[in-house]
Amino acid sequence: MDTMCVDATTIRSATSTVADARESARGFLEALRRPAVAPDAADTVILVVSELVTNALRHGGGTWTLRLTAHPGLVEVAVDDPSPQAPRMRTPDLNGGTGGFGWPMVNRLARTTAVTPRPSGGKTVSALLAR
Repeated sequence: MDTMCVDATTIRSATSTVADARESARGFLEALRRPAVAPDAADTVILVVSELVTNALRHGGGTWTLRLTAHPGLVEVAVDDPSPQAPRMRTPDLNGGTGGFGWPMVNRLARTTAVTPRPSGGKTVSALLAR
């Protein structure tokens, strides 16, 4: 089985941490051996990383840990944050700019999503994506 994992942790500003997460994901995807990730699947992984890290920053206490794991045919994106609150579906705000688009989008793009409480506190939000 071709499995590879990379971890990235940061406690920086919202702008740099989301950009750092996307760059870590790009590097991870580029380093995978054959079969490589299709370009549209890579874009989906990058988008899901961006959304999950943004949610961790906005709603999860501001710190996060990103884990990316490749399995045959799948990429797992997992983001830990210190908040025990699970993401929730809500009606997207089309006028006020308060969001509501990310979690529904992640659920539509992923084969599966999971929210797992961590024994040390907080949670892990994960998504399995086709590669």
